[in-house]
Amino acid sequence: MIKNIVFDLGGVIMDLDTDRAVNRFIEIGVSDATEFVNAYQQKGVFLELEEGLADRETFCKKLCEHTGKEITEEMAFYAWQGFIVDIPQYKLDYILNLRNSYKLYLLSNTNPFILDWARTPAFTEAGRPITAYFDKLYASYEIGITKPNREIFEFMLKDGEMIPSETLFIDDGVRNVEVADQMGIKTYCPKNKEDWRTSLDAILA
Repeated sequence: MIKNIVFDLGGVIMDLDTDRAVNRFIEIGVSDATEFVNAYQQKGVFLELEEGLADRETFCKKLCEHTGKEITEEMAFYAWQGFIVDIPQYKLDYILNLRNSYKLYLLSNTNPFILDWARTPAFTEAGRPITAYFDKLYASYEIGITKPNREIFEFMLKDGEMIPSETLFIDDGVRNVEVADQMGIKTYCPKNKEDWRTSLDAILA
């Protein structure tokens, strides 16, 4: 019996466009952005940001050193926002309704540029921050580990006092789902931009 549902953020709740983000980083001066930016896990200083090894200021400083150009936090935020095509309110409404019956969690490889913004009312059409939809957020940069490392799942299970067989994990990253599945967590792997409500209804039934 499922008691806990864990959602990924990008590609599940938010519709993503990696190419758009890459183009924005190129626009602000990171000409080799394709080498660092990925839909599932970043590289270089971009990965350091998601692992909590670099904060906003350090990230921008390292990009300045790498490119030889001035890159402000506002410019970096603009580029990171390029990932986000849409945040369908119907998905959030569905999630909000699930809170009546389940414990809900977010487990995301993300960074402070995205999550600090998501924690404000600007996150949704309804004017609710992301914290209104979940019992707890597990962000890679705050934990210091990124998916698909097994340790981030172990941390979440222990901290949330979750039993793997009672936990459903929804993530668009195949490797992330594979690792969770190996740990006995029930999983579903939707495609980016998919309306997964009917599939979840069937699993939860």
